[in-house]
Amino acid sequence: MSGNEAQKAARKQILDLVADYYDKFLKVDNTGFEKGDRIPYSGRVFDEKEVKNLVDSSLDFWLTAGRYTDEFEERFGKLLGVKGVSLVNSGSSANLIAFMALTAPELGERRVKKGDEVITVACGFPTTISPIIQYGAVPVFVDVTIPQYNIDVTRLEEALSDKTKAVMIAHTLGNPFDLKAVRQFCDKHNLWLIEDNCDALGSEYEIDGETRFTGTWGDIGTSSFYPPHHITMGEGGCVYTNNGLLHRMVRSFRDWGRDCVCPPGKDNFCGHRFDGKFGDLPVGYDHKYVYSHLGYNLKATDMQAAVGCAQLDKLIPFANARRNNWAMLRKELESVNDLLILPEAAENSNPSWFGFIMCVKEKSGVSRNDITKALEANNIQTRLLFSGNILRHPCFAEYKESVDYRVVGSLEVTDRVMNNAFWVGVYPGMNEKKIEFMASVIRKALGRE
Repeated sequence: MSGNEAQKAARKQILDLVADYYDKFLKVDNTGFEKGDRIPYSGRVFDEKEVKNLVDSSLDFWLTAGRYTDEFEERFGKLLGVKGVSLVNSGSSANLIAFMALTAPELGERRVKKGDEVITVACGFPTTISPIIQYGAVPVFVDVTIPQYNIDVTRLEEALSDKTKAVMIAHTLGNPFDLKAVRQFCDKHNLWLIEDNCDALGSEYEIDGETRFTGTWGDIGTSSFYPPHHITMGEGGCVYTNNGLLHRMVRSFRDWGRDCVCPPGKDNFCGHRFDGKFGDLPVGYDHKYVYSHLGYNLKATDMQAAVGCAQLDKLIPFANARRNNWAMLRKELESVNDLLILPEAAENSNPSWFGFIMCVKEKSGVSRNDITKALEANNIQTRLLFSGNILRHPCFAEYKESVDYRVVGSLEVTDRVMNNAFWVGVYPGMNEKKIEFMASVIRKALGRE
């Protein structure tokens, strides 16, 4: 047996043992439920394929981006219908890189400069707005609507100024924002659109008869692969676009700000490593160490990508399971819709729900905390809608004196969400008994059972 054959045989033996290990020690039965069992809002759902891929990658001991990264980016792009995909180490990094790509000088007059404005919302996760503030651009906060919990598109024109360069907003809990209105607004005023798709991978939206996945209607889309999300690789994220120039900017900012496009471990990919002239550098300065931007190193490892490759096969089944669980829970809670505002899908959308959000009505006679405490007392995880209103958090206090920002209107609905909204999970690890129990606890907390 040759050395190569022996290596293949050894690898197969190891991976067969890994599959056995999964069956004996890692496999989880999500079909049962007894009162008192923990019901998380989300979590990793996997089988032996993810574990085998992870070990297979580790046997290569190629610790940075490699063959699994290439496979993931190619397959992810084909699945979503995008040409340029860049794997990164988290969804937060994805948002950072997506925004920073818009600051590149190569974009000319459309470049976002310090002091330029970016329309967003205060009701959401902070890393959607952190890059805007940290760079020195000006966030312009617009209110949201209930029961979609997305940007109020009727306030977009009011938010516009001669400094506006972009819109950067998320699809809340898998429910797409009004992409048609936002896309038309951006096209009308020549603005960039970044879709924070971290909570909505697999959601679909239709505009004028064409249906696409969310994240692909904007100029740039971002995803997160943190364990609670639609697919996971532990930590990880992705930036994707159909704009070739933006893709090149994303890659540059992700990879230290390099001008060079050589993949990790490959030199002179372009064939002109030592014959270029860049800036004030001497002619022939090593192109691998020419920096066109002040960037970062935000690549993911190949071991993360290996897990993601196995998860990609499950994305559509996972999305369908989330839809079914959401529909089941909504039916169970229809009897208390006079006390709770139940969520509704955006028009022309097919959400891949991240969670099931509710807003307590004032006439219910109970508070949001009454319900969440009852749920947690029954071992059911709950979550609020992230920051609720980021402007009211301690982290924003230091910026109020030193950072420019604008608020459109009073953010009255945003504050209502902050005070009265909460959500529970509908992830694929749920089953009918768990959903029925969650609904029962909510009804009891409202005095209806």
